Amino acid sequence: MSLGDIVGNNLKKLRKEKGLTQIAMQMQTGIEQALISKYENGERIPPTETLILLADFFDTNIDYLLDRTDNPNKVK
Repeated sequence: MSLGDIVGNNLKKLRKEKGLTQIAMQMQTGIEQALISKYENGERIPPTETLILLADFFDTNIDYLLDRTDNPNKVK
């Protein structure tokens, strides 16, 4: 599994847990729906600034998005 697939699966899981569509996520984050789709499908990997934005949006940490930890809690 590639890094893009890993990040995409984690983003999709978090989005669905929050009960959001990609359009709703676009409205709340400012990230274009087409780009969210590419991230979730593993076609693109979000740049660092976007990973930070997404981690903050989902109240998690970048390591969780990158599958480097099973702990979704934000590091303080």
